[in-house]
Amino acid sequence: MWPAIRLLLVAILLFGGAWPVTKAALADATPLWFGTSRAGLAALVAFLLLAVLGRLRLPRREDMRAVLGLGIFQLGLFFVLTHLAVALVPAGRTAVLSNVVAYWLIPLSVLLLGERVSPARWAAAGISLAGAAVLIGPWAVDWGNTQVVLGHIMLVTASLAWVIAIIATRRWPPRTPIIQLLPWCFALGTLVLAPLALLLEPDGGIGRGAWTHMLFIGLFAAPVGTFCVIEASRRLPGAVASVWFLLIPAFGVLVSALWLGEPIGWDVILGGVLVVVSVLIAARG
Repeated sequence: MWPAIRLLLVAILLFGGAWPVTKAALADATPLWFGTSRAGLAALVAFLLLAVLGRLRLPRREDMRAVLGLGIFQLGLFFVLTHLAVALVPAGRTAVLSNVVAYWLIPLSVLLLGERVSPARWAAAGISLAGAAVLIGPWAVDWGNTQVVLGHIMLVTASLAWVIAIIATRRWPPRTPIIQLLPWCFALGTLVLAPLALLLEPDGGIGRGAWTHMLFIGLFAAPVGTFCVIEASRRLPGAVASVWFLLIPAFGVLVSALWLGEPIGWDVILGGVLVVVSVLIAARG
């Protein structure tokens, strides 16, 4: 289990910081074009890297369910929904809601994969959800604002799309190593994003001020972080993975506060403590 957790720690650092970077980039970019560019650039990097290493191959027939699940749901719909939502919702809250997969992953893992969850891990999931609720701070949300409510619905739906991808890779594990499937997954995600960007943001694009952010995410954070998350998701039980994923938004909230000036109050401190406690319980249970 610990090799998978080490992969998650890398993902936490990369993805936790990705949402504040994305939020900052949207000052000079439109959401869907930014999402399309980061997915397309990650696909290009993955194709070139595997070609140089002599490992670029077409996916096998047995790999296609996992490729479709990852490309359409995790790298397509997840990016669409989160990039639209981050323009409406603070980056810290986006990081939390989009990564709270416990309320989807644990029940679906039990129902569809037949996993058994120990009482300790059910308790860890409950504590993690409580921590996420505190981090989100629903009492501070303007629920009368239609756009804010829509942003939150998008983020909850995005986490479901991510869970569908996780379930697909665990229900139908690919025979080809995940790293060799990444370029095809990112390419498929780009094909989902690009038409929507053309349709919904015909006058959009990426300004000079957002290029540095896009290059960091597309060249490094997206391909490396996605590989780490997918591999860890396949290796860890659903109850453990869903709890550990909450360290991503906890780190994201911290970065958002330090970089973007989003406030740190008692709710951020308490929520972070609850998330860390839940991770420790899940690891031991």
